Amino acid sequence: MKAGVFDSGVGGLTVVKSLLENQTFEEILYYGDTARVPYGTKDKNTIIRYCLEALEYFENYDIDILIIACNSASAYALQALKDVAKIPVVGVIDSGVLAVKEKIKDKKSNILVIGTKATINSNLYEIGLKNENFKNITSIATPLFVPLVEENIFDGKILDSTMEHYFKNLKNIDAIILGCTHFPLLEDKISLFFNKAVTIHSGDAIVNFLRSSYNCTKKYENTKITFFASSNPEGLKNVAKKWLNRLL
Repeated sequence: MKAGVFDSGVGGLTVVKSLLENQTFEEILYYGDTARVPYGTKDKNTIIRYCLEALEYFENYDIDILIIACNSASAYALQALKDVAKIPVVGVIDSGVLAVKEKIKDKKSNILVIGTKATINSNLYEIGLKNENFKNITSIATPLFVPLVEENIFDGKILDSTMEHYFKNLKNIDAIILGCTHFPLLEDKISLFFNKAVTIHSGDAIVNFLRSSYNCTKKYENTKITFFASSNPEGLKNVAKKWLNRLL
């Protein structure tokens, strides 16, 4: 089975890592729109247009399913893509909500959603969680985490100051939805800030979602993976080598 994975840049590699670790697909084609990253600061119509262009790109390849790894794209463009695509298109927000439902049984738990401005302004995580009867949800945009990850800053004073800036008024958080594919690279530090709160991120959530909703249960060893980018493809490959720990 061949999957396309689309992201606004390199963040979707965290989703690819989970797919590889779980041997979900025989082949993966990854396309990062690195020329126009980030999507989280852009308006809805622009995000939809970029995503439709990405879908056209993937039509040149015989993929069986398209995974929208970008939370901002999932928030605003998923339905537009489903309306025109000839293959299943899966976003990361529904899978994230499902992961919370499976991991957090107490509906009164304090859940924190963090993401880009576009993702948070869409309110889709909050709507999905409330539909599952979760009562206590806090959503905040944390866009500064994205450039930190892009600069390979995963710990230290800058990250500590950024977390303090965003989280200083938050107490007793039980679970955190990492609503941006960059954020799993900061997962341990963010969890520790909240006394080892449960974290839920797009990669692990999408694997479970694919298993339950699309019967993607077969295991594939030695997954073939190909990378494409709208700008600086070699830069994307270099990041992939580091993040995925494999030769490309």
